[in-house]
Amino acid sequence: MIRSYLFTPAHRPELVARAHERGADAILLDLEDSVPRDHKQAARDGLADAVGALKQHGMTVAIRVNADLGECVRDLEAAILPGVEAIMLPKVIGADHLRLVDDYLSMLERQAKMPDGQIKLIALIETAQALQNGADIAKATPRLTALAFGTEDFSTDCGHAPSVEALQAPAQTLVLEAKSAGLRAIGLPGSIAEIKDMDAFGDSVTLGRAIGFDAVMCIHPRQVSMVNAAFTPSATDIDHATRVSQAFDAAVAQGLGAVMLDGKMIDPPIVARAQAML
Repeated sequence: MIRSYLFTPAHRPELVARAHERGADAILLDLEDSVPRDHKQAARDGLADAVGALKQHGMTVAIRVNADLGECVRDLEAAILPGVEAIMLPKVIGADHLRLVDDYLSMLERQAKMPDGQIKLIALIETAQALQNGADIAKATPRLTALAFGTEDFSTDCGHAPSVEALQAPAQTLVLEAKSAGLRAIGLPGSIAEIKDMDAFGDSVTLGRAIGFDAVMCIHPRQVSMVNAAFTPSATDIDHATRVSQAFDAAVAQGLGAVMLDGKMIDPPIVARAQAML
C-alpha cells in the first residue's frame, strides 16, 4: 500500500537517479510545476530512461502531466511506457475532462500494444469547482483509482492561506467523495510546501490520516519519513487489531454478534477496520 508519493522533476536526471533512495513508496515524475517551460520537451524525452531506471530499483512510478491541453497531449504520448502505473492529471474540472483523457489513453495504449486501462488515473482536485464536482469526477471512469488534494492551488483559487483551519473541511469533503466511489484519497489538510516547520507539517499529516486520507504527496525528501511513519500502524495498533479480530471470531463461534473488549463493544464495523489494518 502506497503511503508516500515523492515529486521528482523529470528534467533533473541527477534527482531521478537518487529518487529511489529517499524512502518513498512511489516516485511521481513531474512534468508540470517543477519543470520550466523551456525544459518540458527534455523532461518528456528523458521519461523512458527515468522510468526504466526506477523500475530496476523496484519503485512504483507515476507521472504528473501538464494541465495545458497541448502540453498534456504531448505528455501523455511520452508517458505511455511499460512500468508507468498511473498518470496524475492536474486541474481536473469535471467528469468529462477525465473521460476525454481516458479515451486518449486507451488509443495510445492500443497503439503501444498495451492492455486497455493498464495505466491508471489520479485526479488532482485543485479548485472549488472541482471539489463541487468531486462526486461526479470520482465516478467518471474505471481507470480512476484516487482523488488527490492540491492544497496550494486550491487555496489560491479560494483566496485563503493553505492553513489547517481553512483546509480541513474541504479535505474531509474530498475524502468522502473518494471513499463513496471506492477510491483512495491522497493529500492532507495543510500546506504541501512546508519543509522548514516539520512539526506543523507532521500535525497536518496526522490530521490527514485521522480524517481518512490514505497517502500524502511529498515535494521534498524531508517529508517522506514523517509521512511513512504517520501512515504505518504501530505495534500497539497491530496488537489491538489482532485481539479485536480474534475476540470477534471467538464470539461468532459462540453465536454472538458482538463482544466486549477493553471496555468497548466490538461489532462488525470495528472488526472490519481492524482487519483492513491487518
